[in-house]
Amino acid sequence: MEKKELQVGFSVQQKPFKIQRPGSGGDLPQIGGFNPFPVARRSNSSHAIAMDDDMESGNLGPYKDRPRTFPNMRSKPYTPLIFRILMRMNIRVVFILVLLGLGAVFYVGARTSPIIVFVFTVCIISFLISIYLTKWVLSKDEGPPEMVQISDAIRDGAEGFFRTQYGTISKMAVLLALVILGIYLFRSTTPQQESSGLGRYTSAFITVASFLLGAVCSGIAGYVGMWVSVRANVRVSSAARRSAREALQIAVRAGGFSAIVVVGMAVIGVAILYATFYVWLGVDSPGSMKVTDLPLLLVGYGFGASFVALFAQLGGGIYTKAADVGADLVGKVEQGIPEDDPRNPAVIADLVGDNVGDCAARGADLFESIAAEIISAMILGGTMAQRCKIEGKCPFYGCDSDHGGSISEQRQSIFRGQYEMIGTCNIFDPSGFILFPLVVHSFDLVISTVGIFSIRGTRDTGSIGATEDPMAILQKGYSITILLAVVTFGLSTRWMLYTEQAPSAWLHFALCGLVGIMTAYVFVWITKYYTDYKHEPVRTLALSSSTGHGTNIIAGISLGLESTALPVLVISASIVSAFWLGRTSGLVDDAGNPTGGLFGTAVATMGMLSTAAYVLTMDMFGPIADNAGGIVEMSQQTFNLQPESVREITDLLDAVGNTTKATTKGFAIGSAALASFLLFSAYMDEVAAFAHVPFTQVDIAIPEVFVGGLLGSMLIFLFSAWACSAVGRTAQEVVNEVRRQFIERPGIMEYKEKPDYGRCVAIVASASLREMIKPGALAIVSPIAVGLVFRILGYYTGQPLLGAKVVASMLMFATVSGILMALFLNTAGGAWDNAKKYIETGALGGKGSDCHKAAVTGDTDVGLAVMVNTKYALPFFLANLFPEVSAMLFQCFCFDDIGLQCGRPIQRHCGAFSSCPYQNACNNNSRHGSCLSLRVVHNEVYSPDCTISLYYSYLLRM
Repeated sequence: MEKKELQVGFSVQQKPFKIQRPGSGGDLPQIGGFNPFPVARRSNSSHAIAMDDDMESGNLGPYKDRPRTFPNMRSKPYTPLIFRILMRMNIRVVFILVLLGLGAVFYVGARTSPIIVFVFTVCIISFLISIYLTKWVLSKDEGPPEMVQISDAIRDGAEGFFRTQYGTISKMAVLLALVILGIYLFRSTTPQQESSGLGRYTSAFITVASFLLGAVCSGIAGYVGMWVSVRANVRVSSAARRSAREALQIAVRAGGFSAIVVVGMAVIGVAILYATFYVWLGVDSPGSMKVTDLPLLLVGYGFGASFVALFAQLGGGIYTKAADVGADLVGKVEQGIPEDDPRNPAVIADLVGDNVGDCAARGADLFESIAAEIISAMILGGTMAQRCKIEGKCPFYGCDSDHGGSISEQRQSIFRGQYEMIGTCNIFDPSGFILFPLVVHSFDLVISTVGIFSIRGTRDTGSIGATEDPMAILQKGYSITILLAVVTFGLSTRWMLYTEQAPSAWLHFALCGLVGIMTAYVFVWITKYYTDYKHEPVRTLALSSSTGHGTNIIAGISLGLESTALPVLVISASIVSAFWLGRTSGLVDDAGNPTGGLFGTAVATMGMLSTAAYVLTMDMFGPIADNAGGIVEMSQQTFNLQPESVREITDLLDAVGNTTKATTKGFAIGSAALASFLLFSAYMDEVAAFAHVPFTQVDIAIPEVFVGGLLGSMLIFLFSAWACSAVGRTAQEVVNEVRRQFIERPGIMEYKEKPDYGRCVAIVASASLREMIKPGALAIVSPIAVGLVFRILGYYTGQPLLGAKVVASMLMFATVSGILMALFLNTAGGAWDNAKKYIETGALGGKGSDCHKAAVTGDTDVGLAVMVNTKYALPFFLANLFPEVSAMLFQCFCFDDIGLQCGRPIQRHCGAFSSCPYQNACNNNSRHGSCLSLRVVHNEVYSPDCTISLYYSYLLRM
């Protein structure tokens, strides 16, 4: 017996397959099917199955001790390190640690703000609800042992790939953390940063710790999605044998568990970091950092989450689509066998891909999207509050008059026992605008939970399709969630954003949130219209298949291109409407200029993501339903256990799942478009704060800036090309392996030989891990490289902000190009898939017809290999990761303070020295010109900090 260990985490064991004559009591069944279950055997009766006692009684034991359907795929069950440590501890010790952790969290929250305590409370209650959902799903039966064995094989493959993939990602994350540490240790700091406790070492520690925490949380979010999907799939299959609606409810609640955990982790993670830094740095105390600058320290958290999500999406997407292409091209087109047929060597790899590509990757993706949106909105809220000098009623007790005391002084009175409300004080209190995103997503957890529980099962055993459309049931839950979101958003804006300076501002921002909520709803409807086979576009695409493969591809590309128009119009209207609603809110700076426009777009983005937990629930529903259909198909053909109506139910749920996946990804693209505007603005605010010069506009008429825009658009196409090539190369390996097995084992088609499923799983896992590196590295390295090149160019041409401006242009053009590309790819891929599903329902000749073969070609050759995989990573690549890399590492291409600290003269070719030119800023302002002459020459008024510009001193020397 030869045993070979593959590098991707699977143990492949070559075992000879013994063939015996039918009726001899051996391994092969008599009724025309091979037995892939080593522990099950058929008796001499033509239809009876005789199994080992443990399987016959249904007592399979724990997962790790069960007999395996495919022992050559077995891998160790994967559990994250922190969970393994806790599992080895005594339960009492774990309980004490949890209590201590909760106590520390609430103590830090109480020292920060009552709002943080509210956020902590909602998140913890949501986690308890997710535990209930888990217990409810796992309490459902797994069905016959044959179905359980197929589910175990899927679980083995998913956990083996997840362990290897995240092991690779963790190593890359640690390496990148060391690079970030070096950048922050060797960068210069300003006197203001030093005095506020943010020296080099402190900044480096905070940034690296935030990055690693974000990476770990994003990894756990992906694991949660995969963990529930590999356990819920078989339970949905079993429920489909009784009731279609029960199967729907199990799939929705399984997805709801993952969604609540993911959103809750994103919210509580940001809240804990904010509260910890607030207490540690003594924010708002004399000489310390301002509370409005605190959100800038959280950028590392979003970058860490984006880093993991990028590679999770790329690796998982390459895996699932390459396996899908290999299984469909050879199985459906060349061999003419149905989808999820057990004779297909790539069928298990295809089912595993649904979990690692859709569930795990999407969990990490949405976690990253929400974290990035929260942090960018907090940055913009803090910036606007500082410019407008927001005043509000002090929420802390012990204040007896109007005064200008610090918030920290008022807060301390709580802990001295002064709990009487004596009066109120009008003090600078921007916490409402900074913490508003956390409150919005806390309410998201509440309303999405209501929407999830609104979908209930029934005792009826009929098909849903006879009376009720499953998509209509999901939309009903979404409508409930939307209505609750409108109410809670209005309450949140009145509670958090009311200010006496502009009493009606909260109403303007509430309308901004309503714009975002309606944008989300319209986006979902538009994508559903273009991807659901009940509507004309998909049926027209299916009809084009009747004239050949080429017309199917042409019609699909045309549909995808057309589908970009309506979403772009909706996004444009949303951005402009939200901006002007915010601009007319009445909030102005010291000079009387309106400042609420950008924050209005931030509020609209929050409104669009205010139902994110329910949207992720619908997204997770799709791959779980797909897996359930595969389990039913394999067990039905092998053992003839399932009636045809069960497969019809799972096919219906699968088709709905395809639509929900497309609609939720359309939702993700729309939210990414709005979030990209936020992150772009947050990036400009960070550069301005770091350089101490205004940075509010980017002039694309400057040649270097225009070139940066061209590079940004080019990167979108290059990234797409590399992702497509990765799918194509991996799919070729799978296709060659499946063809080889059909040639070398001709008995597979007659159920006389057993396919080697594990070999296909190992091939696609190894290739996907190898192929994800190149496009992922492009997303991270490109903005840094461009910024560095133009930073050097700007130094020699007297343009200190050139690097930052070029990168800003690069972000803008990449966002515009990426939005259009992602919309095209997402809609076209979903339409091709559902056109195939529509024909498989019996329309236009049904399965096996020439029309069906053309639809399969469009779906697999183009829809999967080229379109669908690319859309996995494009939305957050362009809208989240790209700006976050720039916002976190902009020090690489931006001069700090645009100069040097006072007292440190600068010397260049001419030997001239310069020091601070600002009047009354220091004692060294007499050398090299006056402050007035600098301002007149350069037509700018700069912050009166004790700094001098490298560029301006160079001009003076000339």
